Amino acid sequence: MVNYNSKVWFSHVFHAYSRAVMRTLTPALLFMAVFSAGLCYVLLDILRFHESDFHTTISMHSLLGIVLGLFLVFRTNSAYDRWWEGRKLWGSFVNNTRNLSFKLNSFLDKQDNEERIWFALMIPNLVVALREHLRKGVKLIDLEIPDDEFSSSIEKAKHIPNKISSLIYTRVNNLYKKNIISGDQLFMVDKELKEFSDIIGACERIKNTPIPYSYTMYIKQFIFIYVITLPFAFVTTSGYITVPIVVLITFVLLSVELIAEEIEDPFGKDINDLPTDELSVKIRDNVREILL
Repeated sequence: MVNYNSKVWFSHVFHAYSRAVMRTLTPALLFMAVFSAGLCYVLLDILRFHESDFHTTISMHSLLGIVLGLFLVFRTNSAYDRWWEGRKLWGSFVNNTRNLSFKLNSFLDKQDNEERIWFALMIPNLVVALREHLRKGVKLIDLEIPDDEFSSSIEKAKHIPNKISSLIYTRVNNLYKKNIISGDQLFMVDKELKEFSDIIGACERIKNTPIPYSYTMYIKQFIFIYVITLPFAFVTTSGYITVPIVVLITFVLLSVELIAEEIEDPFGKDINDLPTDELSVKIRDNVREILL
């Protein structure tokens, strides 16, 4: 995620914010420039059409542009809602890991290093496991190993965040059985443990439920038809100035759609995705400071 100053204008105007978006956008802009220039050459220089022979109008595209704009606004808002919900979920993750650490710190004996170290490793492990689970899958090398039993149980698990959450539940329950914590204290930490499961499920819902295919397909088809017919609206009235006009409009429309595509799945490593790496490090440092 990019940290920036929203009050600086000049640098933003000339900044290509995302290489991935520009890699997709550049071929499309080049194609539209060549297509528009070729159309102008054929109609103006070869066939020698003039406005009286081939009357063009931008009225239709003006009306279609209003409809297309409404679709793009809805598309961008839908994608941003997913991004913002993901940010709220990870904010809750930060708060709940801190709250659980505060409670365990007060419940556990100051000299009980074994339990403190175990929880100081496992709570951040849950965060890292969810982060990688929402990307391309969790690898054992991504996690910190508290004991040999942990490694064997993780290797057998199909859903590693669930497995780690279950191990934390089991460890807390064992503290209750050993009379290290009371029943009331067990009830107090249950809130955070339950919240972990809710956060995992909500993040998976965002990850595994994309924008409906038919809606995404229709938007792309609408944009394509709009920009591919746009040169015909300007060619006889604007001449070769049609080329920069078409390229500029194509840049605006495609940029909005590509931004929406990028932020609708906010858990990856794109420049506009959520800073889950930084949040994971923050949670790890906070938990260790509290428990150790």
